[in-house]
Amino acid sequence: MRFSTDCVVTWHTDPTVVALRSVRFIYNVARRVLIQCLHKTTRPLTPVRGVEFFQGTLDSTDEIESARVFDTTLRDGEQSPGTSFSYDDKRQIAAILDDMGTHVIEAGFPVNSDAEFEAVRDIASSTSATTCGLARVVDKDIEAALDSGVEMVHTFVSTSDVQIEDSMHATRDEVVQRAVESVERVKAADVTCMFSPMDATRTDEQFLIDVIEAVTEVGVDWINIPDTCGVATPTRFAAMIEKVCAHTDARIDVHAHDDFGLATANALAGIEAGADQAQVSVNSIGERAGNAAYEEFVMAVESLYQTDTGIDTTRITELSEIVEDKSGMATPGNKPVVGDNAFSHESGIHAAGVIENSDTFEPGVMTPEMVGAERRLILGKHTGTHSVRERLHELGFAPTDEEIRAVTRRVKDYGAEKRRVTVDHLERFAKEAGVERQTEREEVRV
Repeated sequence: MRFSTDCVVTWHTDPTVVALRSVRFIYNVARRVLIQCLHKTTRPLTPVRGVEFFQGTLDSTDEIESARVFDTTLRDGEQSPGTSFSYDDKRQIAAILDDMGTHVIEAGFPVNSDAEFEAVRDIASSTSATTCGLARVVDKDIEAALDSGVEMVHTFVSTSDVQIEDSMHATRDEVVQRAVESVERVKAADVTCMFSPMDATRTDEQFLIDVIEAVTEVGVDWINIPDTCGVATPTRFAAMIEKVCAHTDARIDVHAHDDFGLATANALAGIEAGADQAQVSVNSIGERAGNAAYEEFVMAVESLYQTDTGIDTTRITELSEIVEDKSGMATPGNKPVVGDNAFSHESGIHAAGVIENSDTFEPGVMTPEMVGAERRLILGKHTGTHSVRERLHELGFAPTDEEIRAVTRRVKDYGAEKRRVTVDHLERFAKEAGVERQTEREEVRV
């Protein structure tokens, strides 16, 4: 096998222990052998998922054995106020989700419009992932979903009293009847059926169990437990999932909303409590404050729980940027995993540590390379001499220690005025401080 000249071969007596400095790519070729490379090598190498979890106060990584990913960007994500995906948008996003290895793609709400129906149908016929269509417990919704050719129909009905009475204007008995009939209709078509008791976290507990047992008796394949209004907490949600698991043999899926910023935490708590799958959306877009984030959930499972999702995480940043563009919803700079600041450093102490070893002030178990991003050193008010030295060297300058201190002062003063320090500014500061470029200094020496 041929390796890049930038590769280092390391032998380990214990293949389960990996203690590495930050490298771009890590390959596991055979037992006891690790290949560390600065660049991707030939295809026969198999990438290792991540770095061994750091030993310390949080060193337990055996809470879950597996976690499936159900993406609802194209359905719940599109319900973000002001967001509308075109037919081509949906096809493009679905293709990337499929290529990445996403387990289920909820392509849309087929009964909603002819254009929606066509998009769902075409996604179902062109992807290898399981394609899902949403349907209320209404005959025309079920028929439209089945006609679209999806492999899974996700049917739902409100179960909380406030929604039953003031949204559906129905009774509990009618809710159970409609739920059972809809599941039976989907199963009669020999299609996988997922059922959701909408607003489950605000539903009377005994009634929720009654509904779950009723759809279980008619053969439902999946039961999704949605925190529709985002009122769950991780501990309470986990306890709820444990109770649900005790009353059904269907597989459990969870759907968490982010009204209190707990959606991803609740989704992970659901998985720890026995759920097999979580519904997520890219950049956490969705109704109101959004859903559990695709990128946060996947990377937490991969890096913190050390569990392989089967997702190609190196395309997460690419996917995020496309969804940001197509949805019209800007991604905050401090957004975990995919925000501009996720792997950026300005503080002098942090930047100095990262230059020496990126694990000092980054998670270590998640690197920018793992999500297809790049690490950045930002210049500004908090910048230290280490960052300035590094950036000047990158630009071809050969500064003395005194010159570095002078340029750093200029950078800090400029950044303190809330102005962005660009590479052009840095070059100007360096020239004004009399810093020579490396080639100039070598010429003088000669």
